[in-house]
Amino acid sequence: MQWIEQFDLFLFDFDGLLVDTESLHYQAYIAALAQRGYTLDWTFPHFCSLAHLHATALQEALYTQWPDLDPDWNSLYADKKKAYLDLLLHGHVQLMPGVASLLSALAAKNIRRCVVTHSPQPQIDHIRSRLLPLQTIPHWITRHDYHHPKPHPECYLKAIELHSRPHDRIVGFEDSIRGWQALQQTPAQSWLICSSKHPLLPQALAQGARHVESFESFSP
Repeated sequence: MQWIEQFDLFLFDFDGLLVDTESLHYQAYIAALAQRGYTLDWTFPHFCSLAHLHATALQEALYTQWPDLDPDWNSLYADKKKAYLDLLLHGHVQLMPGVASLLSALAAKNIRRCVVTHSPQPQIDHIRSRLLPLQTIPHWITRHDYHHPKPHPECYLKAIELHSRPHDRIVGFEDSIRGWQALQQTPAQSWLICSSKHPLLPQALAQGARHVESFESFSP
């Protein structure tokens, strides 16, 4: 994995990029809606396309499908969050393909690396406690460390301010279009790591995205 030496600082998103949590969010929405008597029959790729579109896309799509759905979105979202935490605590959480070997190589070379995520610190801590390779990442920026969510670049700019040095070669990785758009507004070389079947991938490729299916096949 000699290619890692081309860069001095690695920036990573978390959910769906390093850890397969997207499927847990999907299952949590199914569970929260089932409690209310609704059957969510969306495919997982369709769910992801909405989740990655913008902050309220899922909410809007659910109310479009079921206009009589509980008008208190906060209540529904609280039940979804509880279902997600239950899955997180008792389900099977795993790293995405190629992540373990990449993190091991970065640690062995002592190359600087930082996670930049909108996930809250308690969830991060729990997942890190279960997946040892994540514990090799020394720097973490979570939702409590910045104000504007992606695609605003604030979170990545803060990571670069804190952990880069003059003339660093910086690379960043995202699995969502919004995250990739945030990276695009920074000095980092930005990569989109996602399935070639991702519904929004053509949009990103049209905007010049560098894309690869997974870290297993990555080569800059």
